[in-house]
Amino acid sequence: MHNFEKRRDRYNAFASFENPLVNLSFELEVPDFRPFCKEHKLPPFHVFLYCVLNSLKENDNFMYRVHEGEVIKIDDFMASYTVLNRDNNLNFARFERSSDLHEFVERSVAAKKIAEASDTLVNTTEALSPLDKKRNVHITCMPWLKLVAIEHPIYCHKNYDIPSLAWGRFSDPRADGKLTMTMSVLAHHGFVDGYHIHLLAQAIEARVAKIIA
Repeated sequence: MHNFEKRRDRYNAFASFENPLVNLSFELEVPDFRPFCKEHKLPPFHVFLYCVLNSLKENDNFMYRVHEGEVIKIDDFMASYTVLNRDNNLNFARFERSSDLHEFVERSVAAKKIAEASDTLVNTTEALSPLDKKRNVHITCMPWLKLVAIEHPIYCHKNYDIPSLAWGRFSDPRADGKLTMTMSVLAHHGFVDGYHIHLLAQAIEARVAKIIA
């Protein structure tokens, strides 16, 4: 929490707002990892999700939450994301995050199959304790669309402290071997500035590059 104390006054300022959230949409540029996925028989979405979530965990600013009126830092979070079921209705996949790529992908694919097969809404946070509800990051991907911006449904802006990330369709590969997608990052401005979102984007790019090297 040492790093948080350096910005507690910023948190106090933004926490007084009715809507203390910052939501940035930007073009994320990463090396084209799809040939690597094809060669190693790995699904590209799950590999990219691995890079996003494991990069996010390494940035303290995305790990702060408010619990019982106090700012805390969570140690880890559940890996989860939105899925379409057989009726093309929203559902949630959830699994234990792993720092190992192949283990992460295996768990992610298995969780996706469960969510796709369920007619009812699963993996909501209703059964979780108040603290465990904080151990979360919201992820959604819309591969059919070239995402420009997104506004997330939020029950109460003032009390919202869970980062929400979204991205759309990947671009075609460029001549320099990179691809792009629009990514949106929403977070509590008391914890996260635009600079920290920039650092997250850099970390994702670096992790993708390291995997395919």
